[in-house]
Amino acid sequence: MPTTTTQGVTVSVTTNYLPDYSSPGQEHFVFAYKIEIRNNSEFTVKLLRRHWHIHDANGVVREVEGEGVVGRQPVLEPGEAHQYVSGCNLKSGVGKMRGTYLMERLANGQEFNVEIPEFTLMVPYRLN
Repeated sequence: MPTTTTQGVTVSVTTNYLPDYSSPGQEHFVFAYKIEIRNNSEFTVKLLRRHWHIHDANGVVREVEGEGVVGRQPVLEPGEAHQYVSGCNLKSGVGKMRGTYLMERLANGQEFNVEIPEFTLMVPYRLN
């Protein structure tokens, strides 16, 4: 499970290929990813924005930016965690994602970026 910690905020990722929503013959591969964001710092933090870099095996790179995650801007007290599941479509059976979350320390309004670790998206039959 890819994991990174930035300024006391730990981000962990697990992934799944969704064959029921994919059409490999039409170059349409769907993946789900589950993210856990854990606040191991001594400050209350709020997730403001996300910024993703999505790489397809065919060389296409997409960037996705926006407020919050799946419609929320979670506030995490010290020791708390937030989990969510989202998805990604690729035109190949292999790809990767990485990114950042823009967080805010609520006590003083200081903003900082938290690294989202790079993770691989791969259909299971590509492993053989």
